[in-house]
Amino acid sequence: MVIATIVAFFVIVLGAYVRLSHAGLGCPDWPGCYGKLTWPVAETEIVLANEAYPERPVETGKAWREMVHRYLAGALVVLVLMINYQAWKHRLRRNNIQKIAMALLVLIFAQAALGMWTVTLKLLPVIVMAHLLGGLATFGMLIWLVMNSRGKQYTEPPDAYLPFRPLILAGLIVLVGQLALGGWTSANYAALACPDFPTCHGEIWPDTNFKEGFVLFREIGVDYEGGVLDQPSRTAIHLAHRFGAVVTFLVLGILAVQLSLKSTSRSGGVLLAVVLCAQVLLGILNVVLYLPLPNAVAHNGTGALLLAVMIWLTHRSKLRFQ
Repeated sequence: MVIATIVAFFVIVLGAYVRLSHAGLGCPDWPGCYGKLTWPVAETEIVLANEAYPERPVETGKAWREMVHRYLAGALVVLVLMINYQAWKHRLRRNNIQKIAMALLVLIFAQAALGMWTVTLKLLPVIVMAHLLGGLATFGMLIWLVMNSRGKQYTEPPDAYLPFRPLILAGLIVLVGQLALGGWTSANYAALACPDFPTCHGEIWPDTNFKEGFVLFREIGVDYEGGVLDQPSRTAIHLAHRFGAVVTFLVLGILAVQLSLKSTSRSGGVLLAVVLCAQVLLGILNVVLYLPLPNAVAHNGTGALLLAVMIWLTHRSKLRFQ
């Protein structure tokens, strides 16, 4: 389970790298790449691939990144199948391990379908966002499964985090909403819609079009690589993500302070504060440094780590441990 959780994290990070390096359509078909299990390398293979897909000429650098991501995602599917096999073979009913494992299996196959549609629907934004959230949900469920399988193995009192449960759950909901906004921002190529900070194009409130920016279901068949929205629509998405970041920072910041004031929960508060501040800093640097690839990938990875911290806090705040 731990190995699967680590693999899931790397799938998220590698997926962000693929998306941010514009390699999401590095292979125009699925599950292969230009009809191959790997990707075209030899000159004759590239010629044949270009003839078969003239609208999408081979770019080897993008193709191998996309396929490595698919291989790693495939390895995660195998690991989830193994988890289910072990859970049912050994009848691991304690802490709902069997049920969680089965739900995880359903989710991972849904993720595979979303991965396919991401390619076949040419980066349709709502599918890209759903694929990102599905990856985070898979990661989160694996973390919960690991903690349930370990049972009670904490040095703090079992009720150390219980008084903070309402705020923890509220923080988790706010964070998930902000992660969805981040996915929508990335899917619509709106990360640099505001090239300055804290203003946007030198204004507090520039020209925006929220109605067009948040249309979820768009025409199928259009190539959405690079985005199709106009500047006011992308600006609206970017500003919504900034506003969400402020709300998330306030809610999780208050939670971190509250946890830190109590000695038995201080470690959780400090951990949350560190990861939260790192995420906010990376988000600001994305704008002021014009979205450097390593920083943007780190922003995605730290978002996953922030989700992991909140899931851990949610688990620790349960009423009782079995």
